[in-house]
Amino acid sequence: MVEDDYDSEFRYVKRPLAAAQGLDGHGRVIYVGTFSRVVFPSLRIGYLTAPPALVDAFLAARTFADTQPATLAQATLTDFMDAGHFERHIRRMRNLYRERQEVLVDAARAELAGRLDVQPAEAGMHLIGWLPEGRDDLDASRRAAREGIDAIRLSFFALRRVRRGGVRRLAKALA
Repeated sequence: MVEDDYDSEFRYVKRPLAAAQGLDGHGRVIYVGTFSRVVFPSLRIGYLTAPPALVDAFLAARTFADTQPATLAQATLTDFMDAGHFERHIRRMRNLYRERQEVLVDAARAELAGRLDVQPAEAGMHLIGWLPEGRDDLDASRRAAREGIDAIRLSFFALRRVRRGGVRRLAKALA
């Protein structure tokens, strides 16, 4: 199993969820992450925690893929973390992103009522906006792009059409 715990640092409700890798007692989880999202995008430093049996294979692959790692950037990031700056940065950014999300959700509810249903997310820096039933998300995404808004359509991530109202349909089925 590969676990990309990309938004645990920005969890806004309760405590962060435990990573599967931390619960893995059989060495079956490969944990990957990046500092690009939480520090700044151009840092381009990622990390991987591999089960002991796979460490040598990943080291060989890493050496083959890139013989000149960003040692200065890695050393600087290490110092940043050792000095406690990373934890303070995460706390500050978590509060900032939570506040921004609240403002965005409030604005969306006020300006887009009936056209887009936006609910707060528990973690991360993305929100899902649900269109009314029957509205084409590709069309909505294209219209948003014409206005300079990057609104990725939800259907892009689905193998089949995403439908809301599962609980209502279940209630009807069980009536």
